[in-house]
Amino acid sequence: MNPHAAHPSSFIGMLKAVWCNRQLIFRMTRREISGRYRGSLVGIFWSLLNPLFMLAIYTFVFSVIFKARWGVEEAGRGEFAIVLFAGLIVYGFFAEVINKAPQLILGNVNYVKKVVFPLEVLPVVHLLVACFQVFVSLCVLLVAQFVVNKSLSWTVLLFPVVMTPLLVLTQGLAWIIASLGVFIRDIGQVMTLLTSVLLFMSPVFFPLKSLPENFQPWMQANPLTFIIEQVRGVLVFGEMPNIWGLFLYFLISLLFSLIGFKWFQKTRKGFADVL
Repeated sequence: MNPHAAHPSSFIGMLKAVWCNRQLIFRMTRREISGRYRGSLVGIFWSLLNPLFMLAIYTFVFSVIFKARWGVEEAGRGEFAIVLFAGLIVYGFFAEVINKAPQLILGNVNYVKKVVFPLEVLPVVHLLVACFQVFVSLCVLLVAQFVVNKSLSWTVLLFPVVMTPLLVLTQGLAWIIASLGVFIRDIGQVMTLLTSVLLFMSPVFFPLKSLPENFQPWMQANPLTFIIEQVRGVLVFGEMPNIWGLFLYFLISLLFSLIGFKWFQKTRKGFADVL
């Protein structure tokens, strides 16, 4: 529970900061998930209704109004919805964590004033809450996939492997943005704008190969692009993931996560003065 128990300048220190506070993290995660829907009529089922509603809206707009198809003329709306939903799961996870990160410390001032409270767990808790929504959305997608195609590929079991590099990268970003949110109050608006841009600069509504070749490198520079393509491969198309690509992505994400953790631990000393 002591925030200084783990040395912030080492990779082991980052792991210790999470592992030593694991009980607190899981307890706060459970409380956050249950508290989010407490008092509502349908309770936790909102976590299921929200992605279903957004899926229906996006599918209607792109498959009915714009007549979009996933490069296959005979693809029906059900198949298009599944492909679209796979991309939305990845984007939705990233956007939820990034958009709420600037308010994590500002919304928990009482924790800042507690010397022994490990503030670094707040972004971790927030990421796990977002993972819960990913799990719910994944269950919806798998049911839809089975209903439409009457089968599921064994590659769906590789979904956690494909998502792990993005989780690590997002955690590092959450630490950085949560810290910046204390000192730069406009960072929240900047993140909202950035994630909105990323939605349409990611292959969520269209396949990457549909773009002109000279635009594809710019799209691939988006950190969500590779993961979205890999998630669709294992969940929808039954393809093996790019293991070496994921390994390289994971190494870069791990480095970024360590930088984010070090930045958070270094700047946390000034939180109390600002707040």
